[in-house]
Amino acid sequence: MRALRRQSVSRPAVAGLALSLALAGCSDGPLPPEQIGSRPHLPEPAETLVPPMKIASPTGWDGAKPRAPAGFTVTAVATDLKVPRQMLVLPNGDLLVAEGRGGGAPVMRPKDLIAGVIKSRGKSGTEGGDRITLLRDEDGDGRAEFRTTFISGLNAPYGLALVDGSLYVANQDALLRFPYQDGQTRITTPGTQVTKLPSRLNHHWTKALVPSADGTKLYVGIGSNSNVGERGMAVEEERAVIWEIDRETGARRTYVTGIRNPTALAIEPRTRALWAVVNERDEIGANLVPDYLTAVRPGAFYGWPYSYWGRHIDPRVRPQRPELVASAVTPDYSLGSHVAPLGLAFVRGPGFAGSYGEGAFVGQHGSWNRRTLVGYNVVWVPFSNGRPAGPPRPFLTGFIDEDGKARGRPVGVTYDPARRALFVADDLSNTIWRVAPATR
Repeated sequence: MRALRRQSVSRPAVAGLALSLALAGCSDGPLPPEQIGSRPHLPEPAETLVPPMKIASPTGWDGAKPRAPAGFTVTAVATDLKVPRQMLVLPNGDLLVAEGRGGGAPVMRPKDLIAGVIKSRGKSGTEGGDRITLLRDEDGDGRAEFRTTFISGLNAPYGLALVDGSLYVANQDALLRFPYQDGQTRITTPGTQVTKLPSRLNHHWTKALVPSADGTKLYVGIGSNSNVGERGMAVEEERAVIWEIDRETGARRTYVTGIRNPTALAIEPRTRALWAVVNERDEIGANLVPDYLTAVRPGAFYGWPYSYWGRHIDPRVRPQRPELVASAVTPDYSLGSHVAPLGLAFVRGPGFAGSYGEGAFVGQHGSWNRRTLVGYNVVWVPFSNGRPAGPPRPFLTGFIDEDGKARGRPVGVTYDPARRALFVADDLSNTIWRVAPATR
């Protein structure tokens, strides 16, 4: 890798430069439609000293709420949470919410510090809860009448799974197991550690989690420790991977590699295959590199850091690994560059409503590495026979107001087939939203 020197930059100077960059003209425009889908158009890389950056400044909902298509209602299940991330619907309809904020990798380059200033402006000022909260809607009106801390004292929890009476929680440093009984409202016993998870530096700290279709294994997504290997590859051991873990013994194997930041995992119900949404690399252009939705092929290498979207070489990485690039797998479906997908849920059972019968909901947290905002919404990707079958449709919007400020930012999405409701975690306004067919 290129040698990198630490440089001293004053924070006021960085803040001033960050502001000038955020307000710079020369818009890069909306995402080109030809960049969406299985064969996205990929422009030439455009590396600059300081990449284009802009993030939507927070503003309150002030009585407004996200917009869903006609025929749906949107309700705030709960507010005033502590950075809600991912969720899990329990068999009795209770909703568990993982709340936390992790990470802590040191800044290496002046532009890292600048990017940090930009990104911080799009975050909630609330401290992460390091807990799991239980929400219970006792009368079915979409609002939680009962709310309690279900598990406390966690370390940046993110992924959640329930299998055969055991609740699994993916902290940023370990996978834990807790005994669970239906209807339970609090767990006070310490969790049993199933296995440690890579946590050195934790540039990408979130640990996505889903059980296999037969429940015997658990899959954990582990993001890279850098944008494109600039910290050196020694700190990337067992990063940018998905692990397959035996839930009884804790034994694990590396299921796929080179998958930069798999932020959400889900099982596609028709084929029972594992799928992921992935945040790709930054800093080589407003329309590179596409974030994506893909089926996860066992043993596959997805290119990071040496290549992207299959075998497109990233010119920043030295030395290259052509033998690895030759084996790189092309993802299934581009969502567009820098939309930052953090949530994934498949519609299953009889379907949601209207034309939303088979497909995937994707929560898109929103861009920072471009001047024209993209993401900041929930989209629906139609599927047919277990595969994407058309362009994404905006499903939940209104997170950006008329002045370009962010009312909220979607993270996890969870579908409840028994009650035909979609739950969306909003980690900017610290709200859980419920979208359900309107009743007449």
